[in-house]
Amino acid sequence: MTEPTPHPRTPPPPGAGARIGAAFAGAGVTGWLHARDIDTDAEVDAGADRPVVTASVHKLCVLVTLHEAAAAGRLDLTEQTEIPAHGRTPGPTGLGAMLDGARLSLRDAAFLMMSVSDNAAADVLLERVGLDAVNATTRRLGMPRTEAVETFGSFLGSLRKDAGPAGPRAFADPRVIAGLRALDPARTNRSTPRDMTALLAAVWRDEAGTPEHCAAMRRILGLQVWPHRLASGFPFDDVQVAGKTGSVPTLRNEVGVVAYPDGGRYAVAVFTRAASPAATLPAADAVIGTAARLAVESLRTPSPPGA
Repeated sequence: MTEPTPHPRTPPPPGAGARIGAAFAGAGVTGWLHARDIDTDAEVDAGADRPVVTASVHKLCVLVTLHEAAAAGRLDLTEQTEIPAHGRTPGPTGLGAMLDGARLSLRDAAFLMMSVSDNAAADVLLERVGLDAVNATTRRLGMPRTEAVETFGSFLGSLRKDAGPAGPRAFADPRVIAGLRALDPARTNRSTPRDMTALLAAVWRDEAGTPEHCAAMRRILGLQVWPHRLASGFPFDDVQVAGKTGSVPTLRNEVGVVAYPDGGRYAVAVFTRAASPAATLPAADAVIGTAARLAVESLRTPSPPGA
């Protein structure tokens, strides 16, 4: 593997931050964004250094760690693993929602973890590589404010405990929302928008591992099934979007890379928190794509002379 190469930063394009802030406000959310041109490191900063709860976005860190271990010969991605029905981390998708035991290779578990955000698959892989290894990977890649402190099962367990006997219905109560440990970046898995675009850039520049492993990670990120957040801002057949979402009551996140047919490629990390505790807020999902598009369009617009 190669060490990440330092890239000089260029000044942010003028005005982008204000337009992005207005988009967030119009959707009823507070948002934080960082976008970077993967090839020049030109950037748009709209709260890029704000500590944020990663939720399922942290599965990207697990994926990179898994491939790092495979490249070092510590595991084989084709290794078959038994995943019993009982005791695995619950969730609404993938193995987390299935009723019977399963047998999968590690790389197919990684596919489920990233494409449908499967919590059970994520914890199978996290048990294989370990939290310490995940944190060692993000430190190696120059992400000092990114920290994994718990499994996805533990994360969901804190939500259940904090909700109390009312269960998910309690998340309609702003007083319950205010006390959720899962919404406090000091108490759960965390990062910053800038750290996450650094990780994406490392994967797309073949700096997060060998070219073979980085290509495999890019493929998996391109197979995510959700179109309602980052991808909604780029509804064009010739623009490719690869990403990973994260969701907790009131929080909606996505990090990913937008690639244009002219070769332009942009890493974008968007983290939002809605004023409303409603579980269904289409505008809050869509503004992730809107904000990302505003940032990418700004990066693709040449600055006027003297700017």
